[in-house]
Amino acid sequence: MADSSGRPLAVFDLDNTLADTGHRQRFLERTPRDWDAFFAAAAQDPPIAEGVALAVASAEECEVVYLTGRPERCRRDTLGWLAAHGLPEGRVYMRRNDDRRPARRTKLEILRRLARTREVSVLVDDDELVCDDAERAGFTVVRARWAAGSEALRTAQEREGRT
Repeated sequence: MADSSGRPLAVFDLDNTLADTGHRQRFLERTPRDWDAFFAAAAQDPPIAEGVALAVASAEECEVVYLTGRPERCRRDTLGWLAAHGLPEGRVYMRRNDDRRPARRTKLEILRRLARTREVSVLVDDDELVCDDAERAGFTVVRARWAAGSEALRTAQEREGRT
């Protein structure tokens, strides 16, 4: 049941939706993948103008929240990055450090939990599998296709449950 007293939620992914991860893809393209370096470099991600503008505009009508596959250990850097780039304040949902399920499972689980008490107006995400599953579950989706995709990142999201 939706909470009619609160504004609807606009749910935004981070990596390749708001933050350009291109400069750190190299850490996923080596064997073994260097996850510590990949996540440590997130603080230097340049913002993606299209995603940031959509988040700022969404904040006029909605409460903005962030739903990322980043592990909880990245919270401090993630909060710092959001503030440094002028993104709306909002709750940040991250995966547990030991959670290796595919992003489409973890994100859909959180979306459904949010929808039990609030209207979810939109999900904005670059992961096609996350978007497909969210649409099938009845959520309105904006596919963030404004960043260059990475096969290494797609593999990490889906097969390795790392981001």
